[in-house]
Amino acid sequence: MKLLIGIISASILIGIGTVTQRGDNTVPQWEMQKSGTTASLRGVCAVRSTVAWASGSNGTYLRTTDGGKTWQAGTIPGASSLDFRDIQAFDADTALVICAGTPAKIYKTTDGGQTWKETYSNTKSGVFFDSMAFWDETNGFAFSDPVDGHFLLIITSDGGESWQEVPSKNIPPPVPGEAGFAASGTCVAVQGKFNVWFCTGGAAARVFRSIDRGKTWTAAKTPMICGKSSQGIFSIAFKDAKNGIIVGGDYKNVQQKQKNAAITIDGGITWKWIEDTQPSGYRECVAYVPGTDGQMLITVGPSGSDYSTDGGKTWKNFDTTGFHSISFAPGSRVGWAVGAEGRIATCQLR
Repeated sequence: MKLLIGIISASILIGIGTVTQRGDNTVPQWEMQKSGTTASLRGVCAVRSTVAWASGSNGTYLRTTDGGKTWQAGTIPGASSLDFRDIQAFDADTALVICAGTPAKIYKTTDGGQTWKETYSNTKSGVFFDSMAFWDETNGFAFSDPVDGHFLLIITSDGGESWQEVPSKNIPPPVPGEAGFAASGTCVAVQGKFNVWFCTGGAAARVFRSIDRGKTWTAAKTPMICGKSSQGIFSIAFKDAKNGIIVGGDYKNVQQKQKNAAITIDGGITWKWIEDTQPSGYRECVAYVPGTDGQMLITVGPSGSDYSTDGGKTWKNFDTTGFHSISFAPGSRVGWAVGAEGRIATCQLR
């Protein structure tokens, strides 16, 4: 979905990741880092506690190999007009970026960003990729808004070197006015070796589910707010095959707190609205913190960040800085958040 955010030049602060202890709770704190760019950043992928990648407008990509003390910022040649809303990285050398809008492009690097190869291109009217995700370094999936009356889904089995379309007959048709949101590169989630989900908004807020690596699909209604083009589900995450969470709201009403989060305990077949304490506004991204048995989550949006220590049942606000997306390194409690004006921050939970 064409979510447009203006880009304003601004200075970026410096900092080091910390946490504070308040009673029995570990309260995360974002600490700003120098990104070296003023691009609007919406894609971020933490690989290890010292290695992370990010992507954004004007063909921008970023990489750190020292925990964010320094960031390498660059522009992919020939892609300065593209907005890279999502990035998937596997190590310090290998990453893929995907752009939103037409033409749709996917680029891959295997040398730390020194060179990039175009591995996918699509100029069909209406194509607009919202997100991608990989089960492993070989198998991945990407999701576009409807094209010719059906969702455009593509899969790869060679690390993104080539992509194949999922037959439209295998995908439930969209409701007129239903699409995805490319706000954070996290409206797709994968788990295990075969499970994959994507979420939608606009006329309907649904979660689509596949248990065969994207070959066939079912769709489930959710209690999330929807009905307008600015409303719906913006991010989805799963801690295992059964337990997951969705967040969103209305990007034209960033303070709206009702029906902006829901959870599932059956793999996305059914969803229940979080009735106790919702996140404190419209949220674009949600992530489980590794090493917390799925109990701790962080969610971010333009009006700030919230955290949960009970698997998403209740939420507390801890920061009012706006971010678009977050990512925690697998097996690590080190994560990064990215946002407008080249904003990057880190958080390390000990």
